[in-house]
Amino acid sequence: MSDLRDQPYRGHFQGGEHRFALRVYYEDTDAGGVVYHASYLRFMERARSDMLDVAGVDQRAALDGGLGQYVVAEAAIRYLRPARLHDALLVASRMTKIGGASCVIHQRVIRDSELLAEADITVAFLAPDGRPRRQPRAWAEIFERLKGES
Repeated sequence: MSDLRDQPYRGHFQGGEHRFALRVYYEDTDAGGVVYHASYLRFMERARSDMLDVAGVDQRAALDGGLGQYVVAEAAIRYLRPARLHDALLVASRMTKIGGASCVIHQRVIRDSELLAEADITVAFLAPDGRPRRQPRAWAEIFERLKGES
């Protein structure tokens, strides 16, 4: 039996908000030890992927089964304060809009109680041929429930 400490970290839901903790590593920063702007997008991507997994959405099975996949269609991000090397951060994510083939997820990057960056990320569900496709009904129902809990 494997040690539970050897398992990958998973975030959790608090109400309808998904909370994902992470640490800033050297690879996330510029030469001055400040988090590079694109690193925030990676932090948010990790949090969104974890949010879907914790909610019960199996993206891998959908991709492998030829159903489709989510892709970022739009990202509106606002940077407020810098994060630095070794900071402990929290990415808080919540569903704000659910459409037939898309969702909007509001994400905040926080250090302690200080808001560092926030974004509205629109993801679209695409068929294997790259065209928009209705997202699975069961997933949309999960998202609506989470949205209602926020």
